[in-house]
Amino acid sequence: MAKKFRVTVDGETFEVIVEEIGESKTPQVKEVKEVKREVPTVPVSTPPPAQPVKKETKKVKVAEGVTVVSAPLPGKVLTVNVSPGKAVKKGDILLVLEAMKMENEIFAAEDGVVKAVHVSTGQNVETGEPLVEIEIGG
Repeated sequence: MAKKFRVTVDGETFEVIVEEIGESKTPQVKEVKEVKREVPTVPVSTPPPAQPVKKETKKVKVAEGVTVVSAPLPGKVLTVNVSPGKAVKKGDILLVLEAMKMENEIFAAEDGVVKAVHVSTGQNVETGEPLVEIEIGG
């Protein structure tokens, strides 16, 4: 007994008649004829490239002998461990920044005194945004 099927291969639709032959019960193709596609093709237009969003980062004028610790990657400030006037040693954790579900500790690169803190807990920051100013050797 022959059965008729509609098969789509690589976007082209074919009508196929399949007939069982002998005892093997393995279907064999008897006749194939091409059928026009039933779904109309819609031309795909490529959207224009996305324009980068420009976000102004804080500009901090720095006096000589002052180091600015900037955000190494975009993220959210989880904790701020320092305040202006606090003495810090090289390697002290200044703050913790969450990025991609990971906590990143931001360390003091040199000994000094915190001159200013430009962020607060819960604030989102962008790469390069100033976080803390440290007066070296202060």
